[in-house]
Amino acid sequence: MIRPFDLNLRHLRALSAVAGRGSLSRAAEAVGLSQPALTQGLSKLERQLEVTLFERRPDGVMPTAAGAALAERADRAFTCLATAARPGRGARGFTRPEWLMTATQLDAFLHFSDAQSFVGAAGTSGVSQPAIHRAVRDLEQICGITLVERRGRGTVLTPAGRTMARGVRLAAREIAAGLAEARGDGADVDRIAIGAMPLSRALLLPHALAAYLRESSETVIDVIEGSWRELIDPLLDGVIDLTIGALREEPPPGVEQAALFTDRLAIFARAGHPLARQTVTLDQLGARQWVVGPAGTPLRRHWEALFAGRPLPEVPVECGSVMVIRGMLAQSDLLTLLSPDQVALEVETGMLVRIGHELADTVRTIGITTRANWRPTARQQRLVDLICSASSETRLPENR
Repeated sequence: MIRPFDLNLRHLRALSAVAGRGSLSRAAEAVGLSQPALTQGLSKLERQLEVTLFERRPDGVMPTAAGAALAERADRAFTCLATAARPGRGARGFTRPEWLMTATQLDAFLHFSDAQSFVGAAGTSGVSQPAIHRAVRDLEQICGITLVERRGRGTVLTPAGRTMARGVRLAAREIAAGLAEARGDGADVDRIAIGAMPLSRALLLPHALAAYLRESSETVIDVIEGSWRELIDPLLDGVIDLTIGALREEPPPGVEQAALFTDRLAIFARAGHPLARQTVTLDQLGARQWVVGPAGTPLRRHWEALFAGRPLPEVPVECGSVMVIRGMLAQSDLLTLLSPDQVALEVETGMLVRIGHELADTVRTIGITTRANWRPTARQQRLVDLICSASSETRLPENR
């Protein structure tokens, strides 16, 4: 299998120049290569991908569908690299550092970023430690920034290094998508990573994944569980392709949100709870102990809003794990505030019951969060479509 950094970056960079100018000679001049070198480079790319990227004609060259797709993804990749290197532009850095980076340097730097040490990077990459060190230092010279610094007995990424690691990883994702689209024979990304916030794990995501696997079993789906805070950086870094869960009123820069449905929260307890199957007041709810999520989370803010102007009830356990909360409710008289989706099975089997009437002002929007300007491959888009379908097919009566 071809990896993104198995390819020559100078040849990838030349693709859009060739496509835009329709001439190998003019494109070679634009990218600083000789025409024979460019011709050989494109031929090598075509052999590696086993596709024709350009049609040779008497009046010049014309990109095929594969060539146009790869050229567009390559441009997106170099934009990621240029953005990551922006802090280094100035007295010490080159004007266009992304044009001088090599695949070897970027691959080595990405291994260092993952391992956070030269020794670890050498172990995972199969490249010697001195070679890793040299590649990272060369990248620093090109960008004019310090990417790695010593701290105690070890080494860590600087803030600029973390920015560069994000850009390199995103560039690799774009090239990988371009390779998949260029091959066009049903091949696509072989792994899709989804960040699953608590609500999506019970009904929505399992329903969508089951439908996806009935259509195709060639792609491995990574489901990474976590809160919004735990998932947002991996999403921006390109480790995760999309997240599903409660949307933010003010999302951070660099992300886009798409609403799926609105979710109405409710209070739940064990079936034999003293407040079960009766009308309850805020005074009764306030006199009980609760298990709720950590401070600062949207769910916690909704819970606090229930008791606006009143003393907050006692919370002996703060927990963001729905699995733990369900277990505690079943074995105690604790109350909690959750989405009906998250405890649908327990309510259906009679283990948990809903407490009180419908709550006002506890509606939140659930949706998909992606990186800004993310362009999914065909398989990624199909999974997104199935998630959208599942959002309506799995709605409980109280959330319709």
